[in-house]
Amino acid sequence: MFFMKKALLMLLATAVVGLGVTPLTADAAVKKHGKHVKSAAPLKKSTAQLKSKSKKHARVMTHIRYSRQGSSPLLSDSQVLALGSSAVLVQDQATGAVLYEKNANAVLPIASITKLMTAMVALDASPDLKETLTIGVEDVDLLKGTHSRLSVGAKLSREEMLRLALMSSENRAASALSRHYPGGQKAFVAAMNVKAKMLGLNDTRFFDPTGLTALNVSSSHDLAKMVSAAHQYPLIREFTTTVEEEVNVAGRSQQFHNTNALVKSPAWQIGLSKTGYINEAGRCLVMQAWINSKPTIIVLLDSVGKMTRVGDANRIKRWVEANAQAQAPQRLPTS
Repeated sequence: MFFMKKALLMLLATAVVGLGVTPLTADAAVKKHGKHVKSAAPLKKSTAQLKSKSKKHARVMTHIRYSRQGSSPLLSDSQVLALGSSAVLVQDQATGAVLYEKNANAVLPIASITKLMTAMVALDASPDLKETLTIGVEDVDLLKGTHSRLSVGAKLSREEMLRLALMSSENRAASALSRHYPGGQKAFVAAMNVKAKMLGLNDTRFFDPTGLTALNVSSSHDLAKMVSAAHQYPLIREFTTTVEEEVNVAGRSQQFHNTNALVKSPAWQIGLSKTGYINEAGRCLVMQAWINSKPTIIVLLDSVGKMTRVGDANRIKRWVEANAQAQAPQRLPTS
């Protein structure tokens, strides 16, 4: 019996060595743990844990890709970009080159990033931006019960509704825009999906104009295309980067702010921005910004924590800038 136990420990020790861990020898293990069968349990547990961690690490790494220039990686091994967002894409807008991606093909809920498509469809109809729209009971969020400062009966111009939907992510404003579309909200949502197909967004589906439903989904690769398309609209660029706006709502002046704090940062030059959040989507952020004098698209989905998406964006900016310096040709000193 003793030799059988010893042989078992030797086999386990060999398996652990295969995982790159230096184990106790079989004799040392027997001496330490005694002659009981329980002596093999710690080694078995350790082996299983190591295998689990190894598989988990492999799964994560298969979804992270760094672009390459020639045969050299974008960053050296010592420069690791650690991000808290579950799905990420960083792309050179001018060339389409992907600088970094992480789970970029994962199809996830996109929350209020939806409103970029809402704005494009609303503007594609060439509407009268000065026309007065009214917030109705149909615009009240019964799905999530979110709060709005646009009370039922409030009247704003279509342009003001569009600004608040994009800048402050006002759900009732987005809903009102869709209801005042030719054919109503049903036709509006259908137009959103038609527009998505026209843009080649194969992973994207829309079921409402606000993003309150988790059925509105997309991938990071699709959203990069959507951001690039939305960036072609001057009003979308303007409204998504407006820091704050004072709006008269039902006879009372109210101050509305941009949901992305980065738009007021002097360190950033942002051309388009949109945030999103529902429980199912986590915190999301898409931007078009100039980094190292190049137009860059950033997509961050499913960030855990209120400030994670902002922190990730700042880490990406520093990462791209540091890499540009590393890749820059060295000038010879002049005599």
